[in-house]
Amino acid sequence: MIIKVLMLLVFFSVMIYIGMMCRKNSTDVSGFVLGGRSVGPWVTAFAYGTSYFSAVIFVGYAGQFGWKYGIASTWVGIGNALIGSLLAWVILGRRTRIMTQHLDSATMPQFFAARFGGRSLKIAASVITFIFLIPYTASLYNGLSRLFGMAFNIDYSICVIVMAVLTGIYVIAGGYMATAINDFIQGIIMLIGISAVVLAVLNSQGGFLAAIDGLARISDETVSTTPGVFASFFGPDPINLLGVVILTSLGTWGLPQMVQKFYAIKSERAISKGTIVSTFFAFIVAGGCYFLGGFGRLFSDKIDIAANGFDSIVPTMLSGLPDFLIAVVVVLVLSASMSTLSSLVLTSSSTLTLDLLKGHVVKNMDEKKQLLIMRILIVVFAGISVVIAIVQYKRNVTFIAQLMGVSWGALAGAFLAPFLYGLYFKFITKAAVWVNFVFSTVVMIANMLVRPKFPTLLQSPINAGAFCMLAGLVIVPVISAFTKKPPKDLVDGAFACYNKEVLVHQSTSLSDDSE
Repeated sequence: MIIKVLMLLVFFSVMIYIGMMCRKNSTDVSGFVLGGRSVGPWVTAFAYGTSYFSAVIFVGYAGQFGWKYGIASTWVGIGNALIGSLLAWVILGRRTRIMTQHLDSATMPQFFAARFGGRSLKIAASVITFIFLIPYTASLYNGLSRLFGMAFNIDYSICVIVMAVLTGIYVIAGGYMATAINDFIQGIIMLIGISAVVLAVLNSQGGFLAAIDGLARISDETVSTTPGVFASFFGPDPINLLGVVILTSLGTWGLPQMVQKFYAIKSERAISKGTIVSTFFAFIVAGGCYFLGGFGRLFSDKIDIAANGFDSIVPTMLSGLPDFLIAVVVVLVLSASMSTLSSLVLTSSSTLTLDLLKGHVVKNMDEKKQLLIMRILIVVFAGISVVIAIVQYKRNVTFIAQLMGVSWGALAGAFLAPFLYGLYFKFITKAAVWVNFVFSTVVMIANMLVRPKFPTLLQSPINAGAFCMLAGLVIVPVISAFTKKPPKDLVDGAFACYNKEVLVHQSTSLSDDSE
């Protein structure tokens, strides 16, 4: 117990100290929201990765999908690394940094307004962000309850409140820079922690080969009659597994708190390094989490899914570890959750302040007032998420749990296609963006309220979210082809940023001069 408490005290002390040290970088809106667009590759890459993976992944998704798909659930982690990290950085990173700075956009709703024209898009995007980020924020606490109960026997409510307060302190004090530096430290903890935990759990089962052999001997006729299916390459249900890969990998391309990391990149070199570091981070953390969860059925004699749900799987797997490793796991999950929480509350507060309140509700809002309102809203968002998390835990409110499940699908479904196409193609129209906003939010809300009426494959919120993202990639260009073209000066002005000539080393680009 002393080891666990000391590790937590050191962890919290470092987080708060960094927040206080970064106050000088958060004296204006650009510094508070984007770190002055001067964040280096390692910090940006870790900020991206730690915002990506939280306790929802480590405890909830890893346990649930590992139980359903066996060792094949590792494909989710591989997809997160290749699609959610590598391709996201390659396809979105540079263009996002260039165009958002050119359009003077600090948030995704501001980008939509500047790129496609009109305040209405900005307001709609900020409302969608506000509605669907709050329940996602509350869901971050879910994985903590069982782990803290196992390690400390502390009431869940106290754990949630302490975590929210400490996160709020360093975000309010240091803004994006404090969040990014803390994310870097928390990312290192996650890398070391997940590696140690995977090795320890496999060792408890006699090693990797023995664990695979044990998994191959497990059968569940309610899932599949194929022998050894949980140790197979694609598992018992590859179609639904693909839906999970798409939602959790491609979804990052449309999540405001993820894309905003590209706004703050310092230089071209930072993008190149950040791509490599972020991909490596995702391979280790996401791959490790889902790989670990794939062995959950080896502990089936200790797990009662019907009584305790999928969230009990990973804590049960870890319960037999030495005290020191359990302390590492607690700090690991805290790191994963606090890093994502800090990113979400900063994104929510900045979006609501800059896109909804400024110029609409409050006409005259100088920088000092913007910073004050953002800091107040961080407290408000953190408080609301705490209340939702505690109410759901104490009263088992299934409606809230369903709303959390559709958050990613609604956000990424609404924003991914307009944002991606907006960076690359001039012909995309405002009408197409509107149609995509409405389509994705209506589909995901309907999936929550009237799920049994959906086709069998789309009754899962995960598959419905993946469908919305893929459908958006078709809807936006098709609608754009049949609607009024955007004003030429608006489009040319936005894309003028790509025409600026810059000098580069010959290792980057061959000279056009002939010998």
